[in-house]
Amino acid sequence: MDLKGLKNKGRLLKTQTYTLYLACRHPATPWYAKLFMGCVVAYAICPIDLIPDFIPVLGYLDDLIIVPGGIYLALKMIPRPVYTECLARAETGAINTRTKWIALSVVILIWAVVLFFAVKFLWGLFR
Repeated sequence: MDLKGLKNKGRLLKTQTYTLYLACRHPATPWYAKLFMGCVVAYAICPIDLIPDFIPVLGYLDDLIIVPGGIYLALKMIPRPVYTECLARAETGAINTRTKWIALSVVILIWAVVLFFAVKFLWGLFR
């Protein structure tokens, strides 16, 4: 695949992520889809990964498989009329900075909880 094809895939992924964000806020979207889409969007737009990229293989696995797979599944959960409406809106806009900061905060919170329990486990193990 050439560079132009990769740029097009990147733009498509960005548009799909914003479509999910809009669909997540749409009143006609089912609650379970909103919950799943919220997690996918937060993870996709967050600059910090749950699996850091410096970890061999697994670090890039989330970027190459988990995020596109999550977006694909979430798009399948959206009712067709909601998807059409949100896609049209997504092609003309962008995710605001506030949303990116919220997603970053969620990922940092998850890392803090994992770190807390890891330290607690190790503390009990070596005590």
